[in-house]
Amino acid sequence: MKHTLVILAAGIGRRFGGIKQMAPIGPSGEFIIDYSIYDAVRAGFDKVTFVISAAIEEDFRTTMGDRIAEHVEVEYVRQGLADVPQPFSPPEGREKPWGTGHAVLACRNTAADGPFAVINADDFYGRESYELLYRFLYDTKTDQSKFAMVAFILRNTLSDSGSVARGISYAGGDGKLTHLVERTEIIKTDEGPRFRVKGDEWGKLTGDELVSMNMWGFKHSIFPFLQHEFERFLAKYGDTEKVEFFCPSVVDKMIVDGEATVDVLKTHNEWTGITYPEDLDKVVKRVNGLIADGEYPSSLWA
Repeated sequence: MKHTLVILAAGIGRRFGGIKQMAPIGPSGEFIIDYSIYDAVRAGFDKVTFVISAAIEEDFRTTMGDRIAEHVEVEYVRQGLADVPQPFSPPEGREKPWGTGHAVLACRNTAADGPFAVINADDFYGRESYELLYRFLYDTKTDQSKFAMVAFILRNTLSDSGSVARGISYAGGDGKLTHLVERTEIIKTDEGPRFRVKGDEWGKLTGDELVSMNMWGFKHSIFPFLQHEFERFLAKYGDTEKVEFFCPSVVDKMIVDGEATVDVLKTHNEWTGITYPEDLDKVVKRVNGLIADGEYPSSLWA
């Protein structure tokens, strides 16, 4: 039974202008994805599925996939705008696919042979996060109703360069996720994190809240539910140009319906990502620091 790491990379071309324009962060030209895969393989994952768009596939294979394939099993899944169930069709004017829920659903024919993790391509999650998630998936691999979410401490996920969107997670006494509240604009201030309520009204946060960074552990049971919810989504929003089908919304619905439980796996790792161009230096400095501490070699795949 394979333990698969699903990497959502279809949006790379839109955010970075194409895979060739992704900024290396490691001393040997490594991308964030390299460190994600390196950490995942160390934790025990033995297969990587890249969810990509057709527009970046050739560049992605030559720049990233081919060299990774020398170290772990690799496969590719295309997330395309036209991948919708009958009788639906993409509306005129829509240019990009339907969001993270649609991206995970695209793996329905490839991630069916075992438990799998889902991450973003451009987030640096840290070694402990993969170890926590792999251990959970390994220990619960025969239970289709058990999912997991790696939860980061909010203060460890904020950007010095501007606002960020985060899913504030709430768990019961048993450590199971009860619900997520999306905060689309959170900023750092001298008095602590603040989130925009509306207009000029801001709410207070402590910084100790646990947040989702789209790092999940799933089983095959999510696919029929994703398919059903995607059809419901299209029936309501299928003629819009920009509304997206988000994976956390589906997980919330599964919890409410009693279809799954979601363990909240707390990590003290500092999340790092390139939300703003100014974040790049911070990521590079962090990686160099981890290399100096012996966490990573200076060349991951040498």
